[in-house]
Parts: sequence; C-alpha cells; structure tokens
Amino acid sequence: MAVGARSGHDEPEDRPGRGEPAPGGGAVPPDGDGGTPGGDGNRPGGGDGTPDGDGGRPPRRQRSFWMELPLLIGIALILALLIKTFLIQAFSIPSDSMQNTLQRGDRVLVDKLTPWFGAEPQRGEVVVFHDPGGWLADTAVPEPNVAQKFLSFIGLMPSSEQQDLIKRVVAIGGDTVECKENGPVTVNGKALDEKSFIFPGNTPCNDRPFGPIKVEKGHIFVMGDHRQNSLDSRYHQELPGQGTVSNDEVVGRAIVVAWPIGRWATLPIPDTFDQPGLNAAAAMAPAALGVAGALPLVFWRRRRLTAGRTAG
Repeated sequence: MAVGARSGHDEPEDRPGRGEPAPGGGAVPPDGDGGTPGGDGNRPGGGDGTPDGDGGRPPRRQRSFWMELPLLIGIALILALLIKTFLIQAFSIPSDSMQNTLQRGDRVLVDKLTPWFGAEPQRGEVVVFHDPGGWLADTAVPEPNVAQKFLSFIGLMPSSEQQDLIKRVVAIGGDTVECKENGPVTVNGKALDEKSFIFPGNTPCNDRPFGPIKVEKGHIFVMGDHRQNSLDSRYHQELPGQGTVSNDEVVGRAIVVAWPIGRWATLPIPDTFDQPGLNAAAAMAPAALGVAGALPLVFWRRRRLTAGRTAG
C-alpha cells in the first residue's frame, strides 16, 4: 500500500449544498461542519485535520545516513571482535621457518572455533601457538602504533605484540617420535615421507637429530617445514616437556593462505600422516584394557568350574 493511501476508505460522495456559497458570500463548510478558525476544512478525513487510517500519527521521518553511520560502525566493530575471538583470526608469517609451505609476509587465517568444542591438534596440521616460554626470548618485537594496536585488537591486522609461532604438528600426546642422523622422522616406529612439504634440499633432521621422545598427554611435538632454518621442538628439549607444546597454548589451526591473492591456498594434512599403523599404539590401548578387564572374569570362571568338579 502506498504511503499516504487510504486504508479501505473511499472519498465521500458529493452531497447537495457541498461547496455552495452561503448567504452573505461565505462558504458553507462541507457536511455543515463549521470548522474552527484557521482550520483547513478541505483536508481528507474531516474538518478536524485528523488523517483517516493512520491513527492520527504523523508520518515517521527517515533517519539520515550520517545519523545511522556511527551505529553501523559500532555493529561492524563488535562483529569483527567476536569473529576474531571465537571464529577466525589473521596472522602474519614473520620468518622463513615454514618455507616453502608458507613464505615470509604471507597472511594465514586460523580456525579458532573448533578448539571451543574440544578439538585437539592432529598430526600434520599447521598450527599457531603462544610461546611456551623461552622460544622467542631473543626476538625483538617492534613497537606498534595506535592504529596498529586498534586494528589488531578487532582482528583486522595481526598483532605484533603477541609472542606467537607457527609450525607443523609432527607428533601428539602418547606418540613416540625420533629422528636419527640421515634418517627419516619416525612416529610410533613409522617413517614419515616428508618430501611433499619440507624445503627442497633439506634433510629431515641432520642439523639436530633427536629422540626417542615420548610426547606427554595434552602436548604436541612441532617442527618447521624449512628444517635447517627452524628453531622448533628439537631445539628446546632442555625446557620442561622436552620441547613439546601444551595444547592449551595452541591458538588454532591455520587453514588457508589468504594473502597475497596470488598465493591463495588451503593447508591440508599431508598423506603421510594418514598412513596405516601410525596410530598402532593408540589402537592397541583399548584392546589391552579389554584383555586386562577380562582376565579376572576368566580366572573366576575357571575356579568355579574346578570347584564344581571337585565337589562332584
């Protein structure tokens, strides 16, 4: 219905005497209504000036764009802050330790939602995590200006104040990981084929052989893809946890390279981390518990059978 249109009311028909001159030259108001001084007797809806069908309310004035702009900006900032806190956050790559998977200056988007639902880091994922303590002690942090602080606070720019790192998860809690000189990295006795993601010309660990290391539950063992240019878990074995990182320090999984546009790409888990037998130790644990639980029942049953035969 058009604005100002009547709601189911038609114009009243002309009646005799409507608009005829009154004696003395004055006009007779329609329908004999004398009206009021200064009133407009020809307004729709009668001489009282009340429009029909709108309850007597004047039409609402539309707010100007400039009045609504601060509200729109406020809503946008709140949404950006919620997205950064609970969904996705952008991070900048400051070093070459993850080449060629990630290049210095790349911007990655990190999934922060799934950890809220109890998801834990998995082998092969590229994750961002807070400095567990002592990893970045000698790294100079540039002082951001006010604009950079504000943009990083709402998630539109990576924070330069946070001490965060990005590496690939090689082993998780309960795994045994090791790498001998000139050998591959092994997890639970299974060799990893890392040719698809480590930096060309690098060896798996010749610069820093390690292990075997039993990864504590709730922790991860991480390594950079540019092995000869990455100070990862191998170089912090003197720290508590033998260089492993607590799951509580993990911000989230890097899922995509978002910038520059020419380098847009997803960050999938390499196939070598899905090979059969890698979870052999974890798969044997339920079976071992089942056997341990069944043994008392077997012994009890044998004792009853033996006792019955003796009594017979």
